[in-house]
Amino acid sequence: MSDAKPHSAPEAAKPSNFLRTIIERDVAAGTYDQRPYGGTPGDAAHHAAGPTDPARVRLRFPPEPNGYLHVGHAKSICLNFGLARDFGGVCHLRFDDTNPEKEDQEYVDAIEEMVKWLGWDWNAFGTSHLYFASDYFDFMYRAAEHLIERGLAYVDEQSADEMRANRGDFNTPGKDSPYRARTPSENLARFREMRDGVHADGSMVLRAKIDMASPNINLRDPAIYRIRRATHHNTGDKWCIYPMYTYAHPIEDALERITHSICTLEFEDQRPFYDWLLERLAEGGLLSHPLPKQYEFGRLNLSYVITSKRKLKQLVDEGHVSGWDDPRMPTLAGMRRRGYTPSAIRKMADDSGASKTNIWLDYSVLDIAQRDDLDPQVPRAMAVIDPLPLKLTNWKDVFGSADHREPCQAPVHPHHPERGVRQFSLGPTLWIERDDFAEVPAKGFFRLFPGNKVRLKYGVVVECTGCEKDASGQITAVTATVVPDTKSGTPGADAIKVKGVITWVAAHEAVATELRLFDRLFTEPQPDAGGRDYLSVLNPNSKRVVQGYIEPSLADVPAETRVQFERHGYFITDRMDHRANQPVINRITGLKDGWSK
Repeated sequence: MSDAKPHSAPEAAKPSNFLRTIIERDVAAGTYDQRPYGGTPGDAAHHAAGPTDPARVRLRFPPEPNGYLHVGHAKSICLNFGLARDFGGVCHLRFDDTNPEKEDQEYVDAIEEMVKWLGWDWNAFGTSHLYFASDYFDFMYRAAEHLIERGLAYVDEQSADEMRANRGDFNTPGKDSPYRARTPSENLARFREMRDGVHADGSMVLRAKIDMASPNINLRDPAIYRIRRATHHNTGDKWCIYPMYTYAHPIEDALERITHSICTLEFEDQRPFYDWLLERLAEGGLLSHPLPKQYEFGRLNLSYVITSKRKLKQLVDEGHVSGWDDPRMPTLAGMRRRGYTPSAIRKMADDSGASKTNIWLDYSVLDIAQRDDLDPQVPRAMAVIDPLPLKLTNWKDVFGSADHREPCQAPVHPHHPERGVRQFSLGPTLWIERDDFAEVPAKGFFRLFPGNKVRLKYGVVVECTGCEKDASGQITAVTATVVPDTKSGTPGADAIKVKGVITWVAAHEAVATELRLFDRLFTEPQPDAGGRDYLSVLNPNSKRVVQGYIEPSLADVPAETRVQFERHGYFITDRMDHRANQPVINRITGLKDGWSK
């Protein structure tokens, strides 16, 4: 995201949704126009000393660095960064790294890389807006002591089971902890002992003091700090107490002067605590108005995938896939390696809109967006995936020499003649697809069978004369004769009419290639629905590796080169394993949906 202009208007062509409507309303009302901004995250005093914020709105994408981003995250990324762009604002990339046991620098690096790959960045108004929740631990601790001093938080030494039982349920109000009535000074001393490592992990927590009878269970004195001795990727061993996410998240938003905190629907019940906490800290002068407001939207779910980080990690750890970037994975790293383009993913995310309900999209929607994106762009080529030799037995008679090579050409792209042509040639032996020959053809089969004529695409018409078999009866080659004077593009080439046209690659110049044919990882649209063991519906055919041949125009292309193989679909040279002299090519998607019922 490039530096935004302070007062650019939203793009008129953007489809409306309830989030866009809220921001339009706030911008029109000037809700955030005069708020000061200290240039960096900070408390009320820090921002009060700064100039008027040049950003009309501030949003954020706040991933926890405990795994790789997946296709569901793409929705939030595009929504937050896109709205910030459209309304003359900025979107922060903030790592919610408050759980050191599950977080790692590897995930931080991968998240940054994928946000950039999708086409966004966090630089605006001359500065970077990359932040870490762990940089705010000092303020969070200070805010916790403030709550204790005001009688709004207490240290609870009940066991986890006792707290759970005393919390009540939707039909039963909770019971006050026996530690709830401690004085602020007692709680402050106990909390500082927690900070200083006096007590064991899990032996006590700091809880907000709100209302144990609240109909919203999230307001029944939620835990806001716990003891956890773990080395943090950013702060090392400085802390042995860590804030809970529901406590840390609103504080992070406020310190960064976020205007619209956009979350998924599961955080809707947490919004009352979000507002309670910020108002209490503003009352104490630690934060200032206008405070951030939280809004929730429905998740984007894609059929035939799972997006639980825990379950994705299991797939990796147990070897069901080759890693987080396996092309069958719904991680953005996997989708990138598969060959999906950022623009196709952004289009799918944008077209799905934003609503107050979770939505399911069929996987075919992504594939359609991908085909629409690639079709006008990528070059064409021929490839043979399941090769069978085709021997042209009268080659020498037609061309005068067994060594003759007949030059052929085809457009690099059929709709862009300015991109030129690709060159290849015919010879006496070709590779064709095995299913382009039938010894006994079914009705409607117009390709090679004894006595039938077909055109070799961009080449000549041939007439099938039969096949060769090995001792076990397996077909080892097809035989045919060249029909003279039928080369494509020459006078009289259309004199002989044929119904079948097949692709091919000449044996003398074919480039041997490893082709990885990927498909959906699961056989069921919702693999873990109803508590089902998702491993039981893994698709055994989600990856096939075959040895095929490609035309010579692709002999030296670099990794991550996309191409449409005529008849077969869209492919990409693998970003990790491809070498110019040892091609490895992944199938992105077919030319049409192979899963249609």
